[in-house]
Amino acid sequence: MGRYILRRLLSVIPTLIGVTLVIFLFQRLIPGDPAVAMLGERATEENIARIREQFGLDRPSFLDRDALAEGNLAGFFDSQYSRYFGRLMRFDLGESIHRRIPVAETLKERFPATLELSLLSMSIALLIGIPAGIASASKRNTALDGVTMVGSLIGVSMPIFWLGIMEIMLFSVFLKWLPTGGRLPTGVEIQSITNLLLLDSLLTGNFAGFVAALKHIILPAVALATIPAAIITRMTRSSMLDVLQEDYIRTATAKGLSLRIVLFRHALKNAFLPVITIIGIQAGTLLAGAVLTETIFSWPGIGKWVYDSILGRDYPIVQGVTLLISIIFLFVNLVVDLSYAILDPRISLE
Repeated sequence: MGRYILRRLLSVIPTLIGVTLVIFLFQRLIPGDPAVAMLGERATEENIARIREQFGLDRPSFLDRDALAEGNLAGFFDSQYSRYFGRLMRFDLGESIHRRIPVAETLKERFPATLELSLLSMSIALLIGIPAGIASASKRNTALDGVTMVGSLIGVSMPIFWLGIMEIMLFSVFLKWLPTGGRLPTGVEIQSITNLLLLDSLLTGNFAGFVAALKHIILPAVALATIPAAIITRMTRSSMLDVLQEDYIRTATAKGLSLRIVLFRHALKNAFLPVITIIGIQAGTLLAGAVLTETIFSWPGIGKWVYDSILGRDYPIVQGVTLLISIIFLFVNLVVDLSYAILDPRISLE
């Protein structure tokens, strides 16, 4: 087991290096010059050249062949990518081209909002998806099964932006039950400990702040959780149906065990491996889906921030956010792989 964990941890290193390379390449393939985006289309050539030199955009992307021809070995490796990778080794994500503020500082302020939204959305998806999938599998070809499958099909087909707008129209405009956006109403303050408002309000005993934060997060969380809940439901049902046809399940049923014991003690553990895979994938995609959700509900996370940065060609912000999401995705997949070994010890032995 220990060797398996070590191998999985070591395999993350080359993957991270590859991620930095892909992020760097794709940012350079985006049409447009960040210096022109910063100064405007009417900027003079002198000012554009000055900005490019100031931010190192005049350097070659990878290797400087002219420097090698001149015998300057240090200049040969002095490229945009080497500088970018060198900053990452120092845990430095660089500065925003437009605002001249360290990316890590702004990321530290905004990411907890996205993390809180993603965690609540995944919790909602799990609370709905797994029980619905189990119930649908245990009542196959019944009205409950049909309703569950139709509901999951609607959920996976419904665009997030449309659902978000409909939620605002119904619960905010017509019923006036919930706010249209934002993270907290004006005048309500919560002492910051983790910058996760729901958790901080509970830790400080601020019940009024907890209710206010919950009212603001519930609509975007439900919108973001719709697709993962539908996918988890369908995968849980499919995996449970496969396991329920196994011989040991028939034996357990023949011994007179109740349906609840058969489902949760014998079937669910073996059916959970593919479900964990889907949960891991959906946990990563929630961060990508948060871009639309945060834009619709004016949620102060990284989604709207990175969207504006893409339009402004602010490379350091886009690179920093993309790298963070990639690391989270790798970490989630690592946890999924390790959970495989716990649920099925044969995997680690192989």
